[in-house]
Amino acid sequence: MTSFVHTHYPLQHPGVARMESAVGTVRQMGQRFDSAKGLAAMLLAAIVSALLVVASRLVDTWTDGHLLAAWVLLWAVGFAALALFAGTARLIARRLVTSLDAWSHRVAQQRADKRLWAIARNDPRVMADLQAARLRSEAEAEIEEAAVASRLQASVSEALGARLLRAATPDGRPSQAAYYA
Repeated sequence: MTSFVHTHYPLQHPGVARMESAVGTVRQMGQRFDSAKGLAAMLLAAIVSALLVVASRLVDTWTDGHLLAAWVLLWAVGFAALALFAGTARLIARRLVTSLDAWSHRVAQQRADKRLWAIARNDPRVMADLQAARLRSEAEAEIEEAAVASRLQASVSEALGARLLRAATPDGRPSQAAYYA
């Protein structure tokens, strides 16, 4: 009698699957992180704490009989500062993060350019590619300049022709006023 053994082996190791899931979760958490919000919260906390220190210094000069009023005033200053400066702090943080991102992009681009130039100085094939790309971009720029010049010339001649037609005499000839206007 013949018997067949059907074995089922998983196509993926369970440990690898768990690790991939954990890495995916960490990536999602990193994508949802907004550094501008954290920076805005820190700026807002700094502004509010500075205002609270100033208010505390003013309240300390009062006598002990007005302690409850001083405490209420201190909290009112804190909440007012939160309400007034939240938008400003968020805007400043967003601008700061945007400018830092642009700066880091520029620095990375400059490093990549330096690295490419160092490679091109040692490899004639890369240098030839760079020279061909430069010549190609110069040719495209010349073609674009010629197209802009021709469009400008066409629009000027069209405007001048329309002006001459408006100033034409009833028999269709241009009037003398058209040339002096």
